[in-house]
Amino acid sequence: MPYAEASPPPARAVTRRVGVAVVALALAAGATLFAPAAPRAEARTAAVALERVTDFGANPGALNMYVYRPQSLPEQPAVVVALHGCTQNAQTYADNSGLAHYADQYGFLLVFAETTTSNNINKCFNWFQTGDTTRGQGEAASIRQMVAEAGSAYGGDPARTYVTGLSAGGAMTSVMLAAYPDVFRAGAVVAGLPYRCATDVLSAYTCMNPGVTRTPAAWAKSVTDAVPGHTGPWPKVAIWQGDRDTTVVPKNADALRDQWTAVHGLDQTPDRTSTIGPDNTRREQYLAGDGSVAVEVDRVPDIGHGTPVDPGTGAQQCGATGTAHFIDSICSSHWITEFFGLHGPNPASGTPSGPAA
Repeated sequence: MPYAEASPPPARAVTRRVGVAVVALALAAGATLFAPAAPRAEARTAAVALERVTDFGANPGALNMYVYRPQSLPEQPAVVVALHGCTQNAQTYADNSGLAHYADQYGFLLVFAETTTSNNINKCFNWFQTGDTTRGQGEAASIRQMVAEAGSAYGGDPARTYVTGLSAGGAMTSVMLAAYPDVFRAGAVVAGLPYRCATDVLSAYTCMNPGVTRTPAAWAKSVTDAVPGHTGPWPKVAIWQGDRDTTVVPKNADALRDQWTAVHGLDQTPDRTSTIGPDNTRREQYLAGDGSVAVEVDRVPDIGHGTPVDPGTGAQQCGATGTAHFIDSICSSHWITEFFGLHGPNPASGTPSGPAA
């Protein structure tokens, strides 16, 4: 089903791809820049059964779409879009992140967007190219069209649509929240970057490391300028960051916090602080006027660049290690899907999941 705002497929210039490749190499280097902590337990699981959707309408960003549909899927399920990191693909992210486990448990649809070496030599989403990060254009428009397809073909609930991703996929999560605040109810950025931190190759290097300093108002303006006619509500945002990440440094978590608290009209002093998980991840929460969490920052101790997972069978455990950029620490997918408000009885049993907080 075509999406009205999607522009025709742009010419993918060779010179543009050369520049993209430079940043891709930098993003892909995370595993060598900081070695992940030794895993507590190695847990390999069977491959998640993904469905390839070959025709989902307008695809100006030339992306691939995959769907994970749990056996027990209710009518009008929530939809979670997942965006892999550099050098990864949809299958890798599905197999290791733990998201499919919670889709099975709570009955929501997973949509995995995938980029290829034709777009980017190291399979990074092009979060720093304005042609891919503007509403109705490029990769952003392709991902938006996947959401539309999830609604028309699978009955996905447009009022319960979420997005999360790692690294370049985390930066692309920021793009989707800013460019389509009317589509996504919430998002979780894992080791990612704020929207429009970079608009070309050179500035992307600076954003990743050492990071960029702007005022909260300036960061927020990048978001509010993305869709000038949008006055809210704004998506709520969770920010996950390893405190030893030298690929996308922790300063980016602070910038993301500044960006989204300012968008929500909040200051940058947390209303609640706590620790969660087996590693005492430090959680900071910023509350909206109604007491709900508008923004939270989860700072994971002693890890570098990657998705935090915690292999095992416990209620708060998920994921697998042994693949680059999946680090044994805390099951971030448990806390992210809870942040989205998806925990609770599977709606297929007749009891709806709880709403987002």
